Amino acid sequence: MNTIRLREALVTDIPTLRLFEQGLIEAERPCDETIKDNPVHYYDLEGLLKDTTAQVLVAEYDASVVACGMVLTAQARPYLKHQQYAIIRFLYTEPEYRGKGINAKIIAALKTWANENGLSEVRLTVYQDNIPAIKAYEKVGFTKHIIEMRLP
Repeated sequence: MNTIRLREALVTDIPTLRLFEQGLIEAERPCDETIKDNPVHYYDLEGLLKDTTAQVLVAEYDASVVACGMVLTAQARPYLKHQQYAIIRFLYTEPEYRGKGINAKIIAALKTWANENGLSEVRLTVYQDNIPAIKAYEKVGFTKHIIEMRLP
């Protein structure tokens, strides 16, 4: 495989990021019956690209964007030791590029950004039925931490 290059997302990447967002939503629908019908968006991409407390990355292969991820600065609950933490979101890789370590590279770069911005606590959320994602996140060092439950 040729080299994967990571870079910050640009406004010109938004159409591709919107396609990735829809791919993510469709992958998560079977795990969450509460997701609205289309059209639905998870993220304010235009706002996030301007936000200095966030970073949106894309991965390029042969000048094509094939994956993305982002990290946001979040306020911690007042009883926790840290005041702020990094939350990783919007991890998506085109199906034909999965299993090649791209997600791990994105997560490592997002963690570096978090650490450089004084955020030592890094978290993400994942649906409990999304076993492939859980395995990928555990492979790069994430551990299960809390279970959120709902009463339908």
